[in-house]
Amino acid sequence: MTDPSPPPIALITGGGTGIGAASARRLAAMGFDVVLTGRRIEPLMATAASIGAQARARVMDVADAESVEAGVATLERCDVLVNNAGGALGSQPVEQGDVEQWRAMFESNVIGTLQVIKATLPLLHRSPRATIVDISSTAGQIVYEGGAGYVVAKHGTSVISETLRLELAGTHIRVVDIRPGMVHTEGFALTRFGGDQVAADKVYAGVDRPLVADDVAACVEFVVGLPQHVNIDALTVRPVAQAAQHKVHRGPIDWQTS
Repeated sequence: MTDPSPPPIALITGGGTGIGAASARRLAAMGFDVVLTGRRIEPLMATAASIGAQARARVMDVADAESVEAGVATLERCDVLVNNAGGALGSQPVEQGDVEQWRAMFESNVIGTLQVIKATLPLLHRSPRATIVDISSTAGQIVYEGGAGYVVAKHGTSVISETLRLELAGTHIRVVDIRPGMVHTEGFALTRFGGDQVAADKVYAGVDRPLVADDVAACVEFVVGLPQHVNIDALTVRPVAQAAQHKVHRGPIDWQTS
C-alpha cells in the first residue's frame, strides 16, 4: 500500500489578517496546507491556530530579499502563491507627497511581489497546479486625487502580473491578477490614515455592504479551483454600491430578499 500524495502547499504573503487570512481559510478548506507569512508573528500564529494542523506561520518581510529567501527555503514545495502583502499609506496630493510613504508602498507592493515570485518560481515550475495570484487593486486601473502613491504601487503589481504571464507563455503556470475595489477590513484604512479612526471610518460611511475580506478570498478560491488550463487574467471585484472608482453610492440599497 503506497503512501498518499502530500497535500499541495499555498504560500500566502500578508497572511495574518484581512484578505490573506481569509484566503488561507478558503484554501485550507480546499485541501491545501497553507503557509502564512508576514512581519508580525502574533496575527500569523492566531490565524494559523484558527485553521489548525493545515496551517503554519512564518515571519517573512517581502521587502527584505534575505527574509524572502529564508522563508521560501523552508518550503518543500509550492503549488499556489498568493501575493497579498502590501497596502496604502497616506492620502496627500502629489505636491505634498511623503517620499518615505511612497517608497514604503513601492517596496511592499512592487519589490516585494517581485522578490517572492523570483524565490518561488523554481518550486512552482515543478507543481502541476502552479498558480500565482497577485492581489492588486482597482486603484491600479483608475487614478484618483490623493491616491497617487498607492495607484503607482498597485499599477506596478498589475504590470508584474501582465508581464510575467507573457514571459511564462508555453509553461503550465497560471498568473492571475485580482483587483478589489472597496473592501472593509480591520486595518487597511486605519493604517493608511496613520491610526486616525475618524478618517478611516469616513471611507466606508453610508456604504451599504462594502466588500469584506472573505469576498475577495472567494475570488481566490474560484481562480485556484478552475482546471489548470483555465486562466483568469484579471478579475475586478467591487461591492454593488461602488459602480466605479469615482462613483460610490452612500445610502441604503433596495436589496430584494425574495
